[in-house]
Formats: sequence, C-alpha cells, structure tokens
Amino acid sequence: MPALFAETALLPDGWAERVRIDWDAAGAITSVTPNAAQGRAERADALLPGMANVHCHAFQRAMAGLTERAGPEGDDFWSWREVMYRFLAKLDPDQIEAIAAQLYVEMLKAGYTAVAEFHYLHNDPAGRPYADRAELANRIIAAAGASGIRLTLLPVLYQTGNFGGAPATEGQRRFLMKTDAFNALVESLAKAHRGRIRVGIAPHSLRAVAPEALHESKATLDRLDTTAPIHVHAAEQTKEVEDCLAWSQRRPVEWLLDEMQPDQRWALIHCTHMTADETRRLAASGAVAGLCPTTEADLGDGFFPLIDYLAANGRFAVGSDSNVGIAPAEELRWLEYGHRLNRQKRNLVPAAKGQSIGAKLWRGALAGGAQALAQPIGAIAPGRHADFLALDRTHPSLVGHAGDGLLDALVFAGGTGAIRHVMVGGRWVVRDGRHPAEERIAESYRAAIRRLA
Repeated sequence: MPALFAETALLPDGWAERVRIDWDAAGAITSVTPNAAQGRAERADALLPGMANVHCHAFQRAMAGLTERAGPEGDDFWSWREVMYRFLAKLDPDQIEAIAAQLYVEMLKAGYTAVAEFHYLHNDPAGRPYADRAELANRIIAAAGASGIRLTLLPVLYQTGNFGGAPATEGQRRFLMKTDAFNALVESLAKAHRGRIRVGIAPHSLRAVAPEALHESKATLDRLDTTAPIHVHAAEQTKEVEDCLAWSQRRPVEWLLDEMQPDQRWALIHCTHMTADETRRLAASGAVAGLCPTTEADLGDGFFPLIDYLAANGRFAVGSDSNVGIAPAEELRWLEYGHRLNRQKRNLVPAAKGQSIGAKLWRGALAGGAQALAQPIGAIAPGRHADFLALDRTHPSLVGHAGDGLLDALVFAGGTGAIRHVMVGGRWVVRDGRHPAEERIAESYRAAIRRLA
C-alpha cells in the first residue's frame, strides 16, 4: 500500500505531528496515524489538503492582460464582456484544450488540486453544433487528464440574452443549446466518464435561462444523480439586479431562494449584491457561495458581504473565474483585504480572539470547495482522496512559522512559493515545483496563442 509520512499535517481536528497516511490503489485514503513511525513511507515536511477551485472559465486564461485599455466612455463588466465575446469567437478546439491544459498546470503549482469547470463553449465559431455535441467538453476533460487535476465538469445551459426570454446576441452564439440537447449532453458525459470525473450542471444565470428550462434541466439531473452539483451565477452586477427586479419584482438571489430552494448541492457564484435578508437566507440554505475576488475586482463587481455571511455561518469556496489570478491563497487574501480597505479595519473575518485568520479562511474554503465540487476532497481523513500540498518550511516565507502560522504565512505573506510538491489521487503531479509535462503543455499553449495573433 502506498504511504506518505509528514512531519506535520493539517488534519480535521487540527495540526498533528509525525503523521503517516496510507491510501489504496484508487487514491482513497485508508488510514491516518499521528505520532507514527516513518517506516518505508516517503517523507514530506508540512502537509495540507489540496484546495478546490469552485469556479473557472478555462479559455479566459488566454485573455488575461488583453482588456486593460481604457475605453472612450469608461469600462465596466458589460464592456469587458463584449471583448470576451470577440476573443472567444476565434478559438478552435485545439486552442481550447491547449489553454485549459496550461491553466490547469498553473493551478496545480499554485495549490489547487481540483477544479469546477463552468463550461459554456459548446458550438463552433459560427454557432453551429459540432458533429459530436461533446467535442469541447471532451477537450476540457482531456486537458484535465493531461495535467492531472481533479475535475468537476459543469456544462452550462445558456439560451437567452436577458431576463424574460430576450433573444441571445451574436456574441453568445457559441453558448446556445436547446434544453433537450443540453440534457442529452449531460447524460452522455455522466455515463461516459462515470468514476473518472464528476458531472453536474450550470444554468448560467437567470438572465440566460428561463425558469422552465431551469426546472427541466434540474429534473433531468435529478434522474441521473440526486447528489450531482448545480452552480449558477447570481447578482454579480447591479444592472443584473435591476433587470431581475423589473422582470420578476425580486432580486436574483431572492428569486433563486424562493423558487429553487437551493441546498447543499448548489453553489451560487459571486452574489456580490445581496440584501441583509438574502445574505442571512443564503447562509441558512446550506448552499455554497462561490467567491472569486481577483476576477470580481478586475471586473469592478463590488464586495461580497463576507463578514455578515460568515457571522451567519454561511459556507463559501473560492475560484479563479476569468483566471487573472491563479492561486487560492491570493483569492483568500483578497477576500479579507477587500473588507479591510472598505471598513478601514484589520482581521475582519469572524474569529475568536487570537485565532488565525489565514487558517479560518483556508479551512472554510476547503470544506466549501469539497461540498461544491461534490467530491471526497478537502481533508486528510479516511475515505477522502489523497490530494495534498507539501510545503517546504525552509522556504523564506515559512521559516519561523508553525501550525496555523503556516496558513497565515501562506495566505498573507506570499507563501505560495513554498508549495514544493502536489499530489492528486495518490500520485505526485508536481515535484520540486515542476510539473512533468509542463514544457510540452506550455509549448502547445504558446503555439495556440501565436495562431490567435
């Protein structure tokens, strides 16, 4: 049986010393033993559970840095979206796969061991279905396989241009799919890849999916798997909230809470603009708030009401979304920093006196990410996947830190460089900071970008 011995490891009940971890051939942890002898097990220094990325649009990695030019009348989310539409119109399947593989390698090296891909490119650049409806979904699956990252694939249902069934625009034609075709795609992916990846659904948003289609797609997923995850964008922008009020007399999160009764299967992404009542109700629902602060800052979305939400025991996870930032530590840092800037105070995440803010954030995101991806991850415990980050405590950013202090340094003191090795499913996918296929994957990425120029 494969095994790993850690001098110190973050377990569900806290830090433990001299921890031996055993797992089976499928990469599932079978035993965790503190105060153990190393024996023949391989040694690691400090061990953490790997982090889940709750929200990702892989193709947007290749856009990073291309939207930072001032427009003639000022820029916002909606002008950025038009640039994104023009960019994606050029991408072919080979480029999409190459971009995703490069991104996933970068994620692994930064500390994400699993990703929920909110996958909404379905059609060719002219808006026509591929001969195989799953062509682009299979490219994402191939990219995940090449990198070794754990995948929860969320095909996106996208049908309308705004609330009330407004026609989709030309820029959205690569996303569009009728409900019957979408349900067939989800079923085919779930059956073809059962046991290898997790498949759920992502109704894009209330502006892109009518209530009837939302209910029908959920009913189809329920027939396949009543535990499969459901993710949806909600209340990212004030215009979205205003348009939803005009359509339904309710706000997006309010409508979802009333009409869909989200529970532990659901992740509501962004939720930047909520009332106090929505914040309380979302926290009480058991759903996960999927937060992407680097993207939300890049797009000028606003601040998620994190402090009040956590005070109400809300569950959260972090994601890279448009992939202008790749590291979970950066997302967690900016969750706290945004509110420090806004309130002009420090250490705002609700915690007991003397408790580590970095640890509170890291542990919360581990639990929320595992729930949102519907995977047995996020903890070093029997029955969970052997997905680990091995830290180097001799790295300058970690020297002198121990226990939760390691997490404070990782999140707030630039400690990402101290991630030395990364394991997914009992297999090292990063050793000494390098991925075994990174040069080949990077060259494919470079070739793909050159063809976009």
